[in-house]
Amino acid sequence: MPRSIKPMPHLNTTRFAGLMLVAGLLLALPALADTEKGLQIATEQKKRDSGWGDSESKILMILRDASGNESVRRMRTQALEVVDDGDKSLTIFDEPRDVRGSAFLTHSHPTAEDDQWLYLPAINRVRRIASRNKSGPFMASEFAYEDMTSFELAKYQFRYLRDDVLNGVSCYVIERIPADKFSGYSKTVAWVDQAHYRVQQIEFYDKKQSLLKTLQASNYQLFLDKYWRPMLLQMQNHQTGKRTDLKVEELQFNVGRSAADFDVNVLERLR
Repeated sequence: MPRSIKPMPHLNTTRFAGLMLVAGLLLALPALADTEKGLQIATEQKKRDSGWGDSESKILMILRDASGNESVRRMRTQALEVVDDGDKSLTIFDEPRDVRGSAFLTHSHPTAEDDQWLYLPAINRVRRIASRNKSGPFMASEFAYEDMTSFELAKYQFRYLRDDVLNGVSCYVIERIPADKFSGYSKTVAWVDQAHYRVQQIEFYDKKQSLLKTLQASNYQLFLDKYWRPMLLQMQNHQTGKRTDLKVEELQFNVGRSAADFDVNVLERLR
């Protein structure tokens, strides 16, 4: 006689859907935890660098091409911390002669588009930097215009990747996805030291997800018994072989700068 075939047990679709939902949530929990931890690290980083007021500095910019040839520029910077908004900064070039008098003004904002203007004495005019052009090189350096703005939490989505040791320093490694659609980067990956939440290194990835350049921050000094600042920034472009170093020669805080010192009309007076 033919064997009897047992019917398949009835599948409770409602229960199955519920199990799938629970499984999906369980799989998403690690990613959610990494996102929350990444934001926590970035928030602590921002918190520890709040309240410094204003500053002035003298900086040496060293440009190196792929063959190692160097050119040197000297510049002065002024910066102002703004409560409930991004920082303001003004950079004025003093040497060499071909860039003397050039000035760059930035008004950073947490969520709105940053405002940036460049004054070039050679053409005797102030030029506003458009959003879609902020991925361009700042004064022929390996720093982009968008690198010259203040660090604001709302500009990124964060994700904790791992703990790591960099040059003997224990670090958190976090991924930062730019919110600005005109950013030249698909993401950046930052090494933030666990002791003081200072950035030690940042990798920048282009729109094709390829490593574009790496920033290394070193020679940190403590100011006002609270604020750490790197005295050396080195930006290496891996795709061109070029590098730009920024060496801070002098740095002072609480010099009495106000918002009036960062008005766009200041660029007109620099002429």
